[in-house]
Parts: sequence; C-alpha cells; structure tokens
Amino acid sequence: MATDIVAQLANSLAKTGVEDVELSYKGQGKKLDDAESVEEMVKEIQDFEDLQALRLEGNTVGVEAAKAIAKALETKSKFKRCYWSDMFTGRLRSEIPPALNSLGDALVLAGAKLTVLDLSDNAFGPDGVRGIERLLKSTACYTLQELRLNNCGMGIGGGKILAASLIQCHKNSSAEGTPLGLKVFVAGRNRLENDGATALAQAFQLMGSLEEVHMPQNGINHPGVTALAKAMQHNADLRILNLNDNTFTEKGAFAMAQALKHLRNIQELNLSFGEITEEAALAVAQAVKNKDQLEKLDLNGNSLGEDGCKALKNAMEAMNIGELLGSLSDDEGEPEDDEDDHDDDEEEDDDEDVDEEEIEEEEEESNGNKLSTPVAASRPTDVSSFLSFPSPDKLLKLGATRAMLIEQQVDVSDATKTAEAFLKIASVYKEDNDDVKNAVLDSIDALLRKAFSTPSFQGCNFVSTLLVLLGLIKSEDKVAPVLVVRGHLNALQHVASQDYFPKEYVDVLAVFLSRNPKALESCGNARNSLQSTLQRVRSEDCEHTHTHRLTHTETD
Repeated sequence: MATDIVAQLANSLAKTGVEDVELSYKGQGKKLDDAESVEEMVKEIQDFEDLQALRLEGNTVGVEAAKAIAKALETKSKFKRCYWSDMFTGRLRSEIPPALNSLGDALVLAGAKLTVLDLSDNAFGPDGVRGIERLLKSTACYTLQELRLNNCGMGIGGGKILAASLIQCHKNSSAEGTPLGLKVFVAGRNRLENDGATALAQAFQLMGSLEEVHMPQNGINHPGVTALAKAMQHNADLRILNLNDNTFTEKGAFAMAQALKHLRNIQELNLSFGEITEEAALAVAQAVKNKDQLEKLDLNGNSLGEDGCKALKNAMEAMNIGELLGSLSDDEGEPEDDEDDHDDDEEEDDDEDVDEEEIEEEEEESNGNKLSTPVAASRPTDVSSFLSFPSPDKLLKLGATRAMLIEQQVDVSDATKTAEAFLKIASVYKEDNDDVKNAVLDSIDALLRKAFSTPSFQGCNFVSTLLVLLGLIKSEDKVAPVLVVRGHLNALQHVASQDYFPKEYVDVLAVFLSRNPKALESCGNARNSLQSTLQRVRSEDCEHTHTHRLTHTETD
C-alpha cells in the first residue's frame, strides 16, 4: 500500500508539481523602497516562465519598487493570482495608489486574466480603492473569482468606489459575452456602514454569482443589512454568509429570513452579535428548515434572553436540525426597550454618516502624511488576522470557539490552502504551555477532521504539499519551503495518531522522512519523536491487519 501511494504521489508531482506556477516572497519582511532593492526579485519574475501567482504578503513595497516589479509583470500573460495582502505597512498613504496603479496597469498590459485579487490588511482607505479602480474595470478582472479586501479601512467612500467598479466591470464583460462571475467576496472590518453596504448590494445583485460573502464588523445597521439580504436572493449558489457583528435588529433579521428562502445551497450562516431578538431569530430558524446543505447556524451574542434561547433551541430540535445551531453562550439578553430600538437605529444611521464624512475629510486633509498601519490594531483578533500572522496570543484570543471558527474560515476543498493553514496553526505550538498546546491541537483536529471527511478533499495533494513545504521533497515549482519549527513536527506527530488521518499517509510520511535522514535536523528531538510515532502507528496498523486476517481465516 505504501509503495503504491508513494508512486502515485511522485507521479502526480512529476506531472503538475504543487502550485508549480507560483513565486512566493511571503512573510520575508523585506523593505522594498526602490528599483535596486527588487533587482533580484525582478529577475526571478522575468525568468519564471508561465508565472501565474505572486505572493508579496508580509513585505513593504514602495512606489519605485512597485514600478520595477510591475515592469517585470508586463510580459506575464498567464498571470492569474495576486496575493498582495499586508504589503504597505509603514508606507505613506500617498504612496499606495500609485504603487497599486503601476501593478494593475502592468497586468492589463500583459493581458492577464485574474482569478484572485487579495489586498487584505492594507490600511489604504478610500484612496487605496481608487488605486485598483482601473484594474477592477479592466479586461484583467473579467475572470475574477475571489476579491479579498479584509481590514483595509475602505469606509463608505471606498465601498462606493468599489461597488461602482464592480458594476462597470460586469457591464463591460457582459458586453463581450463573458460576464463577471465573482464567487468569493471578503471585506470585513472596513467601516462600510449602511451606504457602503447598500452600494455593494447593488453590485452583488447584478452579478448573481456569489458563493461566499464575508462582511463582519462593518457598522452596518438594518437598512444596509436589508439591502444585502435582498441582493443575496439573487445569488442562488451562495454557500457561506458571514455578517457577524453588524446591527441587524428585528428588521434586518426578518429581511434575512426572507432571503434565506431563496438560498437552497447555504452551508454556513453567521448572524452573531447583531441585536437579533427572539421572534426574529425564530424566523431565521424557520427559514433554514429545509436547507439540506446547512452545516452551521450561528446566532450567538444576540438579544434572545434566557427564554428566547430555549425557544430557539426547541424550535431547531423540533425541525431535527438542533445540532446545526451554534453556541448561545454569549447571548446579551432581551433588549430593555424594543419599541425605541428601531428609532435609535435611524438616529445612529444619521450620526454615522456625519462621522464618516468627518473621517474622510480628515483623511483628505492629511493624506500625504499618514502612515499605512493595520486598521484593526486595537480590535479583537479574528481568524484572518491569526492566519496572516500567527502567534500563540492571537490563537488564545480567538476564544473557546477557535476550532470552529478556523474550521469555517479555511476552504478544505483546496488541499494546498488546508496544508498552509495546518502549518500556520502548528507554528505557534508550545510544549511548555498547555493552554496554547491544547488550542493548537484542538484547532488542527477540527480542521483536518472536516477535511478528510469531505468527499472532494484531495488527501494526496494535501500530503504532497506538506512534504514540499517541509522541505522533504522538491516539486517542479519555485515555492520555497517554510521555516520549519518544532511545532510543525509536534503537530504532525499528533495528527498521525488520530483516527481521521488515513494510515496510508502515515506510510508516505515515514517513507519520505527515511529517505531524507538529514532533513529537519534542526528540529532535533521533535523529528526523532515524529519518526518514532510514525513507525509505531505503522506497526500497530500492520499488527491489526494481521490479527484481522487470522481471525477471518479461523472463521472461514
């Protein structure tokens, strides 16, 4: 069995490699100010035939450096994926639009057909959105499937610019017979508020192709929520909707319940911390009654009260979907004055519009002197923040539901993303800190248990990606291995003993470790412990198989 799997794995790598069209400088912390600072990078881009993806996350790129990189991209007609989150830290805001314009114009000139554009965790404000406006309207984005702008401080103004750009892109692409079919939209923590959300809702309704929408913590009240709910009705393939920590109240929740009647494929629905009352929550529960694909309904942190929580649980159980309801442990209790609730919302809407205008005026007045720093530096940690820059503290701050949150965030249909997430979680493992260690192992168990129980999950690709990233094998791509730490091996040792992890992959790991005796030498005891565990699990499996055969023979 092991020989067959290893042969299959080797053959797969020989044919396609693992992400064999990606060039990565992720997390290298480079300060790239001018053309000279990116000479080596530019040469590598120029020499990389058929380049499809470029990772610049975790570096800081200036205007002149961006121009030099852009020049190298002008000939990359097969380019598809921009992983450009967190690449302007410490830069003046006035630097960001010209840098983005240069990169975007290069992709258009190259004739690129983008599928992924990720600019998350760049605190560029409305001007940053203007920096990608031409790109979003261009032919390069007619094929865009994923747009990730989490934690960018876009504000109402940026939301409107973004919406107008998407609408124009859809119009232009439709005229050429290839309408924009965006599938994934991520824009949490952007202060979009009602006007920004309403503008984007118009774009969402027009496209009708969304499968995932993540817009948590945007200061959206019921008018904006209602607009989004109506737009979702036109996106029949929607699977995941996360509007956590926006103020639904009854009006927004009832609008969402109405929209859910049209969403047959919904799998994950997060309407937590939205001031939703008992009656509205029950309407949402009723709306998901016959959703065969539903895996999770999160209504935690709302305003149900003790009796409301019981009523919701009873209603879900009566419909035989009680196990799909998330924890209600943080319910905030019934509102003190329901009648004034809606009026307060309207007043808040007016106040927020004024505040946003003041914020944008302040930004315009001092735009050239402001530094780009993480918008959410003082905000609670979320999964995206943790996975972008893992740390033990961030993992613990995700709270008791961290395993579930991570499981929901990672797309397990993508074996490569799952492997990368596994290594990020494992990297913060601490042998001498039980809280951190348990948090890591619980999170990994939840993620991989879901992955290996998903029919479409490609376990062979997952393992091959791990082997490449750990430096145990080389693929035909130019992806550099990660900096391996003991936590990676400690976590892998744990996984190898779990019932969800197929034993044939234990064989594969053992074979490649034995073929590379000096690999992972820097991890010392952790490597030795991993090898011992792999051998033990293999022996136990062989013994079990032998016993089973003997028993079967005696029975015969």
